[in-house]
Amino acid sequence: MPSVSRALISVSDKRGVVEFARGLAALGIEIVSTGGTARALTEAGVAVVQVEDFTGFPEMLDGRVKTLHPRIHAGILHRRDDPQHIRAMDEHGLQPIDLVVVNLYPFEQTVARPDCSFAEAIENIDIGGPSLLRATAKNHAHVGVVVDPDDYPRILSVLQTDGSLSAEHRLALAKKAFRLTARYDAAIADYLGRLDGDEDAPFGDTVHFQYVKAQDLRYGENPHQRAAFYHAPEIREACIANARQLQGKELSFNNIVDANAALELLHEFEQTAAVAVKHTNPCGAATSETSLAEAFRKTRACDPVSIFGGIVGFNRELDADTAQEILDLYQHGFLEIVLAPGFSAPALDLLASSKRLRNIRLLEIPALADPQPARFEAKPVVGGLLLQERDRSRIRVEDCQVVTQRRPSAEEYRALDFAWRICKHVKSNAIVLTGPDQIVGVGAGQMSRVDSAKIAVSRARDLGLETQGSVVGSDAFFPFRDGLDVTAAAGATAVIQPGGSLRDAEVIAAADEHGMAMIFAGMRHFRH
Repeated sequence: MPSVSRALISVSDKRGVVEFARGLAALGIEIVSTGGTARALTEAGVAVVQVEDFTGFPEMLDGRVKTLHPRIHAGILHRRDDPQHIRAMDEHGLQPIDLVVVNLYPFEQTVARPDCSFAEAIENIDIGGPSLLRATAKNHAHVGVVVDPDDYPRILSVLQTDGSLSAEHRLALAKKAFRLTARYDAAIADYLGRLDGDEDAPFGDTVHFQYVKAQDLRYGENPHQRAAFYHAPEIREACIANARQLQGKELSFNNIVDANAALELLHEFEQTAAVAVKHTNPCGAATSETSLAEAFRKTRACDPVSIFGGIVGFNRELDADTAQEILDLYQHGFLEIVLAPGFSAPALDLLASSKRLRNIRLLEIPALADPQPARFEAKPVVGGLLLQERDRSRIRVEDCQVVTQRRPSAEEYRALDFAWRICKHVKSNAIVLTGPDQIVGVGAGQMSRVDSAKIAVSRARDLGLETQGSVVGSDAFFPFRDGLDVTAAAGATAVIQPGGSLRDAEVIAAADEHGMAMIFAGMRHFRH
């Protein structure tokens, strides 16, 4: 294994670099450095060879040219096992560089700022850094490249133990470097591709995504399909990708899809809430002003059959009382996943109290507040990709247009607000019947809206749930009055829907005929 005698360090993110450089220097490794990095190391008492002393050529053009020099790149790129390369190095008096520690100008963070100017964006396009990384990663058979400050302790430990990096280490580091340069160039291309004269245009000429494999999965949607789970390099919101699994079997492809649907639904609620999801559709959801256990009891009551084998999510720490309710459910069925922003120690003890219960996958989700949620979502189709803004919209039902003779009561407004939050997460065509804090019936994914209405009503009745006095949420307009007639016959008293049908007048007249209150949200929530 090639030993390390000289390291080049030039970093924009200086997190941990002083300690790392100090550790390298203690091993007798000479450090060559540039600009601000050299100043930071010198001020910390670390001996540094300035890059201009190493190359014999000054930094120039406001730092645009400093490491772009044959002494630097020959020192990195020459093959230590090639006699011609060795002779060329000797003839020109060139010295080897065995370790390159570089991270790049913060282009992505810079252009994400609303006040970033075009000139500032251009100045934050790193040239020397990617060149160094690509050169070193290409020659990883002989040289190590470090791009991530989180890797400093591990790299230093290996060097302290072995004096060199193994071929496996160098290859893994090279992969990471190429991932960084690929992502960096893609971010620049996407930024420039959006500059079409419309500052608000969200979609540019190109779009690039980079994801890192988190794990191979046992199979995909079906056992004959192979699958893997990838996550974004930087995750800025609570999601399944940064959840921590506390117990249970390995997550499957379908588990991840359903758990994501449950988490997205949980984001709708500020009150204490519990949700149950089956095949990405809500089969139960409820809020409570008293306890998480009560919210779960109400959620289970929404559909005591479909919840079996489903995903249950909570927006509060799971306590012992709620864990006991889950244990009681296991007298007649099971759950695939329980997710929550935390689990109390007594709750964890209860959920691990029997061999059968230890198979429940427990996912601890980071705090559910979204400091910087992803703006877009993508859907692949054969030969292409659909990109759209995520449906994160909120409305105040009290501000919606009342289109019937009767206005909703205060209690109906509460229920309409709940119904609207739920129907947004039901596959189209979606009809939901709810009370003010609990699902009553769900009709999902039907080819006609009247069939969804019939399913919502019949499902509620089959389960013994009271439809009298419920309200209706519809993800899109009623094209005919028939769907409304079905829900009115079941005893629903108020409706929230987008409006916009050619037969709106007919539907409004039907609502008046039934004595129902109806409001138009002016917004559609199709989910395909």
